[in-house]
Amino acid sequence: MPGPARIIAVANQKGGVAKTTTTINLGASLALADQRVLVVDLDPQANLTSGLGQKDTRASGGTAYDALTSTDGDARDFVVATGVDHLSLMPADRDLTGAEIELVPILARERQLARRLDALRDEYDFILIDSPPSLGLLTLNALVAADSVLIPLNCEYFALEGIAELTATIDRVRQALNPGLALEGVLLTMYDDRTNLGQQVSANIREYFGEAVYRTVIPRNVRLGEAPSHGVPVILYDARSRGAEAYVALAHEFLARRREAAAPPGKTTSAGAAAADSGAAGADGDPAPAAGTGQAPVADAVDAADGPAAGPDEEQ
Repeated sequence: MPGPARIIAVANQKGGVAKTTTTINLGASLALADQRVLVVDLDPQANLTSGLGQKDTRASGGTAYDALTSTDGDARDFVVATGVDHLSLMPADRDLTGAEIELVPILARERQLARRLDALRDEYDFILIDSPPSLGLLTLNALVAADSVLIPLNCEYFALEGIAELTATIDRVRQALNPGLALEGVLLTMYDDRTNLGQQVSANIREYFGEAVYRTVIPRNVRLGEAPSHGVPVILYDARSRGAEAYVALAHEFLARRREAAAPPGKTTSAGAAAADSGAAGADGDPAPAAGTGQAPVADAVDAADGPAAGPDEEQ
């Protein structure tokens, strides 16, 4: 895609909804489609880093922790290559746990990540940020740095719990810190079409978010859980698995949406529509079309900035 990178925060304060799985596999699928992609590990668990076979890897300038807490070094000094062509990584380690505390006294602490990533926009087509399962300062940094938010939702009973809280937080960030923050899309994960519950939750989510929900859905698939233990995206682990096919389909639909967004008003690209339809079919999921939160730390941070100063498909 031409032009500076679009920065997308993959966010949901709930754990086990496939944020890391989605960041790895959507990023890899886009990279294999010749898109220049940077994935940023902003979760202290560093599962994105290990899932790409880069555990304990440090760039010349350090890790995401160093990028957030220091002003030294060029932004490129915090990035390493991966085993996938066109896919780069800003790695993380356990030190990132301390960033929540160390960021507190820093001026414009909520813009530390934005400062680093803005300097990298011309290097990539897409930058995907894997956010932690919380609404603290790390997630706030991701939302302030991002152009849009991609929300993974697992097709289970508690899926919609906390969504009002997350969307309220996004609204607060938009009002106080990042007016251009948009909803990139909502992705249904861990879908099992054999269960009434999965179908009902899917229908409820589509009714709530409307056309923001991707037609492609990510099914429950053992290979998605196994791939991170081998340090590779699922498309390199088992390209014929349902999980790999679903993320490839998602990448097609994702790019089709971006083309549609870039097209002149009132003009629909036939290629984009065809890609979206093929993406929906390739996912083997629910193709039905459909109608359209802040914990204390993030709420306090937004207010301060506005003022003076386990199944196999869960994230691995």
